[in-house]
Amino acid sequence: MSSASSRSSRSAATPLAGVKVIDLGQYIAGPGAAMALAELGATVIKVEPLAGDQARHVGRYGESMVRAYNRGKRSIALDLKSEAGRDIAWRLIAGCDVVIQNLRPGAVEKLGLGPVDVRARHPRVIYLSISGFGGAGPSSERPGYDIAAQAESGLMAVTGEADRPPQKVGVPIVDAAAADLGAQAILAALYGRERSGQGETLEVSLLETALHLQAATWCEYLGGGPEPTRIGHGQPHNAPAAEVVTTLDGHIVLSAYAEDHWKRFCLAIGREELAADPRFASNEQRVVHRAELREVLDQCLSGFTSEACVALLSQHQIVVGAVRRYRDVLTSADVIASGILVDAASVDGSPYRALGLPYRIGDGPRPAPAAAPACGADGAELLEEFGYSAHDIAALREARVLL
Repeated sequence: MSSASSRSSRSAATPLAGVKVIDLGQYIAGPGAAMALAELGATVIKVEPLAGDQARHVGRYGESMVRAYNRGKRSIALDLKSEAGRDIAWRLIAGCDVVIQNLRPGAVEKLGLGPVDVRARHPRVIYLSISGFGGAGPSSERPGYDIAAQAESGLMAVTGEADRPPQKVGVPIVDAAAADLGAQAILAALYGRERSGQGETLEVSLLETALHLQAATWCEYLGGGPEPTRIGHGQPHNAPAAEVVTTLDGHIVLSAYAEDHWKRFCLAIGREELAADPRFASNEQRVVHRAELREVLDQCLSGFTSEACVALLSQHQIVVGAVRRYRDVLTSADVIASGILVDAASVDGSPYRALGLPYRIGDGPRPAPAAAPACGADGAELLEEFGYSAHDIAALREARVLL
């Protein structure tokens, strides 16, 4: 690769170089939005309370949250309830482009660091708030976690088996999606600022994010469709679609509801007569006779391993996937080839693996930001950069303003 091409690749991988971000967030949604910007080259300062991000205190999974959503950041721990702590925060904000927060409702306003106050002083700042239920409705003051948004958006009502209680999605998918949507909104606002010279006040709510994730189902219902219900695996209006099929050593999922796909499926498994069977001759009939169809699928594929099913059906351009445990995902040739697994080093120097950007920019290597910092790890260094003397820093620590 030529030196010019190399420079171009590095530039493509860090399009936000020079952008400065203040992350006031906790747990996943706020920190995740900030880390998305860090992975694109932004400088992110994580401002934590003296006790640290609350995720640092909720056991092993909380430690994983910190590792997953705070790589590439610098941490300073401040007592923002003190005037001296707020003065430091204001000095940091004065040099930034973006502020992100997802604290409990009203918390940043009580500190005098809400979007109205910040943008009144610094109109070029882009200020993102992520809340549970948005700022306009009667639930604006309610604390909102991922699970509450899953429940109140209808997502849990359509997840699980028909004869069983509602189920949550197995991971905090709404928190993670809110982080990505927040980063998307910030990128749009940064682009808009290039034209207008003005920042923007942005808001993302977990409730709206959860609704957004169900857009097609909601559009069907809003258009007069029936109330969606839990059906477990499968899709309500197509078959076979997202069907879970037992194999010799596990399970696969497959979809072959388009008529040409169904015929190819029947050919692949050596049961071409099924395409003419009145119960299965059309998608509508396959939906009506879904229980019988599932019995046929199990009969036809239960003698194959999951990998053999994937190989066979893929050859015939049928959508199929092996249901993999996490340990199996790590050995997937596709996952390995993607390069999404990146290496980092924890605070104590021990290595750990994490997930990098889920997309590529140009042909350069996938960014691998530094490990998540310890609480307050960069506080003294940051204050020196902002003009504080060693005496000032010592005094702030003595006063318990700075960790």
